[in-house]
Formats: sequence, C-alpha cells, structure tokens
Amino acid sequence: MNLLRKPAPDIHSTAVMSVGSFKPMSLVEYRGRYVLLLFYPANFSFVCPTELQSFSDRAQEFRNVGCEILACSTDSHFAHSAWMMQPRRSGGLGEMDIPLIADKSMQISRDYDMLDETTGLANRGMYIIDRLGVVRHVSVNDSGVGRSVEEALRLVQAFQFADEFGEVCPVNWRPGARTMRPDDSGKAEYFKHAT
Repeated sequence: MNLLRKPAPDIHSTAVMSVGSFKPMSLVEYRGRYVLLLFYPANFSFVCPTELQSFSDRAQEFRNVGCEILACSTDSHFAHSAWMMQPRRSGGLGEMDIPLIADKSMQISRDYDMLDETTGLANRGMYIIDRLGVVRHVSVNDSGVGRSVEEALRLVQAFQFADEFGEVCPVNWRPGARTMRPDDSGKAEYFKHAT
C-alpha cells in the first residue's frame, strides 16, 4: 500500500509523554502542524535508542519550524515507560521530549504498511505528514541502520518551503539555497546559474 499523497491513517492509541505519564492521543490533534512519524522495531534494542534519543534531543528544532515528532512501535505503553526509566548509559531512553505511541494491537503499523507480519515488529519507517494530514514522504530502512535527524529536518523544511512558495527544491537543498519554479522558464533560470 502506497500512502504517498494520500490522507494519513488516523491514530488512536495511548502515548507515553514521560515516565509514567500516559495520554490518549490521535493524529488529528496535530492537524495544522507537520508531523514526523517514526516507526521503530522494538524497545530495549540496539539502534532504536540511538535514534529516539537523537530525535528527542532535537525535538525543539522541529517544533520551531512547526513540526511535531511522534515515535511508534508495537510495544505497550508500559514497556515504553519502563524503557524511559532505564538510563541512557545503559541503553535506555531516559527523559524524552517526544511521545512514544503504543501499538500493541499492531493496527497502526499495519495501517501504515510498516508491520513485519513474521516478527510482529514495526519496520524502521519514517513518514512526513503535512498540515492537512496528507503523507508527503515515506522511507524505510532495514532494521540495522539508523536514520539521520539532519536529513529528516531538511526534508520537513523542504516540503514546507515548497508548500508555501510553490517552488521545488533541488538536490541537497537547505533553507536559503536556490530553488526553481516548476515550469520550463524556472528550470532554464535555475540551470543557467548551476555550477
């Protein structure tokens, strides 16, 4: 199932906001902001804590550009909370600045086509959902390789720029770099100045 440019399936679950703090949440409550939705295989694992710690540490940078980060695995909210209680130096999460969504039923992972039916674990997927709740980006890594926080932030900013100004962002675009109008004259103008 390809969700690109389609409405993101809503999420109704329990999220862990901090150790022992559980909150019912749905995706629709984030409407009006971009959402970076991260699926990860399992709590108490290897690559996952490195990613979640890094995304959490940079969560305010995403909020500053109008984007919230949500993370989801097929673990329970109790397991998420227990993992947060484990110190970072022991492979735990410690205090987090992003919610961890429980998907014990595996329905969210299934709805987003992230469930490995053989293992019952979510794949290492990343979705960017825009202000209107439409999926704009989908990527999946094999479980042994973590994602880049820098690239995720760059992608969010590129989609936001394209949405606001109607221009397209070429390779390696960063805020302040040249873009192009998506027409023949815009393309000609861009390549006239390309190196």
